Amino acid sequence: MKLSRTDVLLMAFCTGLIVANIYYCQPLVILVAQEFGLSESHAGKITYLTQAGYALGLFLIVPLGDMFERRKQILMITGVAVAALLLAALSHSFLLLQIASVLIGASSIVPQLILPMAANLSSDEKRGETIGIIMSGLLVGILASRAISGSIGFLWGWRTMYFIAAGICSLLLILMAKRFPLSMPSFKGTYQELMSSMWHYVKTQPVLREASIINFLAFSILSAFWTTMVLFLANPPFSFQTLQIGLFGIAGAAGALAAPLVGKLSSGKNPRRNLLTGLILQLLSIAAFYFTGTHLYLFIAGIILIDIGQQAIHVTNQTRIYALLPEARNRLNTVFMSVSFVGASFGSALGLWLWDKGQWPLFCIGTTAVILLNICIYKFYSGKLKT
Repeated sequence: MKLSRTDVLLMAFCTGLIVANIYYCQPLVILVAQEFGLSESHAGKITYLTQAGYALGLFLIVPLGDMFERRKQILMITGVAVAALLLAALSHSFLLLQIASVLIGASSIVPQLILPMAANLSSDEKRGETIGIIMSGLLVGILASRAISGSIGFLWGWRTMYFIAAGICSLLLILMAKRFPLSMPSFKGTYQELMSSMWHYVKTQPVLREASIINFLAFSILSAFWTTMVLFLANPPFSFQTLQIGLFGIAGAAGALAAPLVGKLSSGKNPRRNLLTGLILQLLSIAAFYFTGTHLYLFIAGIILIDIGQQAIHVTNQTRIYALLPEARNRLNTVFMSVSFVGASFGSALGLWLWDKGQWPLFCIGTTAVILLNICIYKFYSGKLKT
């Protein structure tokens, strides 16, 4: 079966709404801190615990997409997500909320099952464009989640957002059961053999190694920003409330618009060139953040640049690894995305640490150093890889 345009758009829609589960918590940190009597940086632990849970789910669950029928797997995991979101909404202690956050992250890996399904059902010449469109849905979900959760948290409290998210996932469960195509696996071995094969791919596929390392550092920058910007905007000179902070997520919509174009470029002869473009855009974004002062137009420009840069890096790398071994796309994606979201979790923790040590200026200096390291890694591989 080949995917129609409607199929691709539906997958993008579901991907965006499910990945949003990971990011609802970010603008809500201030409200969670107030309810449980915690410092904002301590309450921020739920952001990187959610991302750590996502990385765990990627590593342990996503490879099964090469072993079991994907649609059934997608439906089962979405059901777990509903339960985890309800647990968060009903948490009576911060410890329980932290446990729920890990479970929300682990059960929000459905987009990483949808993407290999779409890649398998796409033609070679359309694969990059298809991934780009679905990644647009994913990015819109990330950005909209922050704006929506900030608004809902301000109006009705942070628990309401988790109840609403559980309802959304319940509706998606019905929609995906009716519309998603069957996608049969090709792997016939055991789970142990499945997991062991991933280490073989890490050792034998240099493109996978480079893409994973660069994505680790790129995701750490993006995650550090979106976690720390809540503290930056909540404190003087801005002193914004949750509602206002959440609206800044809309500024990154330009990144979503760039994803299909990046996807097309990633199907070209030398997609690696997009990586350097993305890294330079990240550097420019941090420069805009550093010189923001009280000038919010620089801050908004930085948000647009950092999201477009991330799209250039991520869509390019994902297209490159899907072109390696069609029969092992879930396992390749597992390595790639697990490393990426360990990077995201690391970035959230790094951003909070930099904020505690030196507020916004040190955050900008520290993240600049990480981007420069990533450029060095890109240059190291430049002489070895061309695609």
